[in-house]
Formats: sequence, C-alpha cells, structure tokens
Amino acid sequence: MPSFEYPLTGYVVALGVGLLLGVERERRKGEGPSRAPAGIRTFAIAALLGAIAIHTGGETAFSVAIAGVTGLAALAYYRSPSDDPGLTSEIALVLSAALGGLAMREPGLAAGLAVTVAILLAARARMHRFVREVLTQSELRAILIFAAATLVVWPVIPDRYVGPFSAINPRALWQVVILILAISAAGYIAVRSLGARFGLPLAGFASGFISSAATVASMATRAGEDPSLLRPAVAGAVLSTVATVVQLALVLAATSPAVLSALALPLLYAGVAALAYGALVAFRISPSAPASASSYGDALSLRAALVLAATFGSILFAAAAMRAWFGDNGLLIAAAIAGFADTHAAAVSTASLVASGKITAQAACLPILIGLTTNTLTKSVLAFSSGNRPFAWRILPGLLVVLAAAWFGFYRSQ
Repeated sequence: MPSFEYPLTGYVVALGVGLLLGVERERRKGEGPSRAPAGIRTFAIAALLGAIAIHTGGETAFSVAIAGVTGLAALAYYRSPSDDPGLTSEIALVLSAALGGLAMREPGLAAGLAVTVAILLAARARMHRFVREVLTQSELRAILIFAAATLVVWPVIPDRYVGPFSAINPRALWQVVILILAISAAGYIAVRSLGARFGLPLAGFASGFISSAATVASMATRAGEDPSLLRPAVAGAVLSTVATVVQLALVLAATSPAVLSALALPLLYAGVAALAYGALVAFRISPSAPASASSYGDALSLRAALVLAATFGSILFAAAAMRAWFGDNGLLIAAAIAGFADTHAAAVSTASLVASGKITAQAACLPILIGLTTNTLTKSVLAFSSGNRPFAWRILPGLLVVLAAAWFGFYRSQ
C-alpha cells in the first residue's frame, strides 16, 4: 500500500474534482420528478468516497467503492424517466469517484483530468454541432486515415535500417508519410479558416519549420487536387524555405555562432529572395476565396503521401549508395549526402567540426551551402514526382532564385 505524506492535499483535490464536475452536471440536471439523479452534492460525495476508499483500504476498498458507484449509476439510469438515452451523467459520476481516488496519489494529474472532462461536458452543444453540421464526410474519413496512420500503423513498424546499404528505416519513412499528411491537413484547415489567399501561404511558412521538403510535396498534392489553389500552394511552398533559413540560422547560432557569422550574408540573401518570390506569387492570388467546401479539395491524400514518401526513400537510398561507393572521408561529399535528406543535418554536423576546432568557420560555409543545394534538388524531385507539372514549373524558379541568392551571398562574403 502506498504511503500518503499529504493526505489533506489529496482530499482537497478530490473534493474540488467532485464539485467541478458536479457544477457542470447540476446545470443540466433539471427540476421536478424528471430531473437527473446526480448533481453537485452527489458528484462531490462520490469523489470523496473514492479518496477515502483508497486511503483507508487500498486497491481492494477502492475497487469495491467504484463497483458500488457503478451499480448505483446503472440503477439510476434504469429508473430514470427521462427521454434522453445518454449515459454521460452516469459515466461522469463513476469517473468522479475514480478521480477522487487518483487525487490521493497523483493530485496534479487528477485535477488536470477533471478540468479536461469538465470542458468536454460543457462543450456538448458545440461538439455536437461541429460533428453534425460542420464536419463533412470527407473530413471524417481524413481524420480516420490520420488516426490509423499514427496510432495503428506507426507503432508496429520496425525501427531499424534495412535493405541494401542499410539505407531505409521503415519507421522513419512512415514518419515522413505522417508528416506529409499532417502538413496537408494543416493547409486544408488554413484554407477553410482564412481562405486560399492567406491560408496556404501561412500554412506553408509554418510547416517549413517542420520540413520544407515535406511542405513542397504536400502543397503539390493540394494544387493537383484543385487547380484554383495553384498560386497559393506555390506561395506556401516557397515561403516554407523562409522558415528553413530562419531555422538554419537558429541551429547554427546554438551550434557555432562563428559559422552563423560567416554565413550571415548567404542566409540573408536566401531568406530575402524566398520572401520576395513567395510574396510576389501571393500578391498575384485572386482575392476571392473558395466559396464551398467542395472547392477545398480533400483534407489529405494517403496515396499521394505514400508516393512522395517512396520518392524520399529513393533519394535516401541513392545517398546511401553514394556514401558506400565514395566513402565519407570528404567533408563535401558527406555534406551533400546529408543535404539530400535535411539541410540542418549537414549544417549541424559541419558546425560541430568548427566548434571542436577541427576546421575554421570560413571552411564550413562551402559544405553547408552544398547541403542546401542537394536539399533543393530533393525539393525539385518531390515537386515533379507529384505529377503536377504546372506547380513544379512555378516553384522551380523560386527554389533556384533562393539557391542562387545564397551562393551569390557566399561569393560576396569571400
């Protein structure tokens, strides 16, 4: 049996849990013979019952108390004359007793769960309206697909490198699928909330902090589903590069400020170029936003995410083959290979050499820019592999302008 150093705290939290849930249920209890069987006092007493049971009798007494509350709740539901067949109040009463017991061991957790439950109970009308009137069938399907991908498939996928050159980690590759689905969903929500003119560009910029390459891929899919979203998707994809530059600067500042100082001009030029091109595309977007839900496209496309993840895996395989054939003795080759997957990986590994005194900050600029170049190649391949040629040909100039600006800044700084 666990020790209770501060039982008074547990009892106070248990009482607060019962009162909080009871207050919400009391407002829906009603009056007269048809009123609900449990209100503020019943919930408070049930929570205290759970606390007393586990404090004085341990798990056995607590189990008996929960069983008793469950039986009384079932009896009250059976005898209730109400036309509402819901079990919310009865289940909340049992949960109140359970949280009362939990408060004696984990008062903070019990309080947090009680607040969460109270919010769910109070949001009944809004949640019902959202599910019945706002959420569409395609959006529900998207939620189920995303839930299955993250909660069912991802945990059972092996987390080890397999195949030739040990290039592919199945779980890491599935994370790319989840990431693309999440970015696609974020773009969909942004379009519904803010309209196409501002929603997709802002979603692209925010998603760039997670993965600019995945953002390019998901924006290509979005533009392919609805041609009217072509310009907003291009703007979002290019603006994701701004986030990449900002994040790269932050990573270098944390790893080696000397490298950040040496790369300040290339990063500044690249960021300004990406922002200018993205803004140019965004300003050319028609002010009119999609008027109906059908024009938003699908919230996400699992098939497109799988195709793009396969393309990403092919790039990783090619990079691993290059490493096996040429070795990683050369810093430039290693940075180029790392850049195929992530610009920041090449930057961190190179900046770490500067921090350890193995190379100078000026010598680290070239490998990092080479990693940026190969990462741009990855984005270009992902854009064209989506099958959406209009999107690919519009984003390619933006990617090349950003890359050219970075190299121009590098040569200006020499």
